Amino acid sequence: MTKLSEKEWMVLDQLWERGGMTLGELVQALYPETGWSRNTVLTYLTRMEAKGMVSYIEEGYPRRYQAVLSREECRSQARNHFLKQVYKGSTKDLVAAFLQEKPITEKERDELRRLLDEMEV
Repeated sequence: MTKLSEKEWMVLDQLWERGGMTLGELVQALYPETGWSRNTVLTYLTRMEAKGMVSYIEEGYPRRYQAVLSREECRSQARNHFLKQVYKGSTKDLVAAFLQEKPITEKERDELRRLLDEMEV
């Protein structure tokens, strides 16, 4: 799977939220945030289809587009890419950086310890 661009995330977010949409519905949903025309959205859909990210159902008219990839698959890929690129794969360094920038509450710390214990890390 390739790294998703910010704009691809926007398209997929809409498809995930609604479980599939027509081109017109997608244009309406994206327009307030992006100002994209129908042609722009269709271009993204065409490119994303070629990459295996979206597909469409051609039962009736108009086509209904849907995400091929799940939200969790994309999140997992993004996390792994970020971890490798920014922290050279070190989960410890990533977690330490987050905790130094944004301390957690005692309750969150206890939950994190419990989670780590359950994972037998």
